[in-house]
Amino acid sequence: MPEKQPSPHLPSDLPTGIELLHNPILNQGTAFTEAERQLLGLCGLLPPRVNTQEIQAQRVVTNFRKKPNDLEKYIYLIDLEDRNENLFYRVVMDNIEEMMPIIYTPTVGQACVEYSHIFRRPRGLYISANDRGNIDRCLQNWPYEDVRMIVVTDGERILGLGDLGAAGMGIPVGKLSLYTACAGIHPATTLPITLDVGTNNEELLNDPQYIGLQQKRVTGDAYDELIEEFVTEVHKCFPRAVIQFEDFANHNAFRLLKEYRDRICTFNDDIQGTASVTLAGLYASLRLTGGKLKDHRFLFLGAGEAGIGIADLIVSAMKEEGVSAKKGREKCWFVDSRGLVVNSRRDLAEHKLPYAHEHEQMATLLEAVQALKPTAIIGVSGQPQTFTQEVVEEMAHLNERPIVFALSNPTSKAECTAEQAYTWTKGQAIFASGSPFDPVTYDGRTYVPGQGNNSYIFPGVGLGVITVASRRVTDSMFMAAAKALSQQVTEEDLELGRIYPPLTKIRAVSANIAAAVAEVAYSEGLTDEPRPYNMLAHVKDLMYHPDYISFV
Repeated sequence: MPEKQPSPHLPSDLPTGIELLHNPILNQGTAFTEAERQLLGLCGLLPPRVNTQEIQAQRVVTNFRKKPNDLEKYIYLIDLEDRNENLFYRVVMDNIEEMMPIIYTPTVGQACVEYSHIFRRPRGLYISANDRGNIDRCLQNWPYEDVRMIVVTDGERILGLGDLGAAGMGIPVGKLSLYTACAGIHPATTLPITLDVGTNNEELLNDPQYIGLQQKRVTGDAYDELIEEFVTEVHKCFPRAVIQFEDFANHNAFRLLKEYRDRICTFNDDIQGTASVTLAGLYASLRLTGGKLKDHRFLFLGAGEAGIGIADLIVSAMKEEGVSAKKGREKCWFVDSRGLVVNSRRDLAEHKLPYAHEHEQMATLLEAVQALKPTAIIGVSGQPQTFTQEVVEEMAHLNERPIVFALSNPTSKAECTAEQAYTWTKGQAIFASGSPFDPVTYDGRTYVPGQGNNSYIFPGVGLGVITVASRRVTDSMFMAAAKALSQQVTEEDLELGRIYPPLTKIRAVSANIAAAVAEVAYSEGLTDEPRPYNMLAHVKDLMYHPDYISFV
């Protein structure tokens, strides 16, 4: 066990006794030493034998694997996080491939659906529409002052599951767990927040166990005024915090990003993080297909915040290859719930208009594939099994190495499975998904599908922004993150069909992304911090490790 180290995050009024055991940041359970037990009033409150963190972790993993299903595993781990955060992160970091699908996608989706029924204790802050005029008091109740990373949702569009209201809190909690596990942002500096403005989900409104406001959603000026007060008060209370908007519906996500991105340090992961991880996968795919981005044509299924965000970043990347924005957009096409997005349609939301091209209307994705002959199809629709066998086989007919990205989360919403993509293309597909799929063996060869999950991007971006106290989060940072991620895909990864690094390397990946993002902050004049001699080494020095601290 590593020697216990002093912590910069110890509060000045250190709790003792049972209060200390109920503090998840400081609690070490049976690992408190004899000297610590004497000093901190713990004698008699713990079993007499002192355990190492390693022994504690073994106990946790053994019990975790005995749980009958993934939801029970999720509940077990969240309970551990509420008791002992260092042990929670030790277990997650040492078993990242096994644990990440539990604490985040796909299991977190089921957990949000069941959130009101599995609710144990509050985690994070719930700020409701009834708190208008008093949001500052809510924020001041948070026990930690040095908040650096906030993830906030209003629960209206949770993954591909829709309006879950206050039950969407599982998403900010899960995202911030990944900020810590994947990028080493100290958990005491993170804050999950749910803005409960009601829900239009009738099932929740009629559920007596639902934990949120039992009213229809607040909209219009009242909604905007609540958001404005929230942003203003957060900036006052936690002036060094980054605000990540998460799982807001399209009609709010785009306009809130536009409203606040040049006023505060903020970003929307559904728009920008998804774009960055997808672009990274495309850069890696080019090493298999040859050519440049400008040589490809992209067809999206789904024209919401994820799809438009991806297309916008692809266009920016094409501009670096000498293509105009207009020509770049002409390489990106969309199919939404009403068919191909074309300029003759009169039902298009504003965010779709830049990608509404001159073409005859087509009702189905298959028709669009046959007519447009894309080299890549990208699924961000939240509609399962919409990359049908006919669609995928047509992609294989048109392309020697068709790019098939089924990115919708959770797994139940994926446009196709990895097995379907490889089987229908006779092993030629370059496949990625938003949630994990097991390796697939086809015709004697085993393929390891890449997971185009935002967890490769947002933790490193957040770490980079925090490291240099950047005043803003810019699109250039997400471009740099995409390049940094793609550069960490090895030839061995590509040989396996994997266009993202294995999750076991996620902390190294995040450190490299953070260093790249920090350099952008310096180049764009967004920080006043002195530039370190070695940025990557500086980032790594700041990363949290879940070792127990010494109290004596």
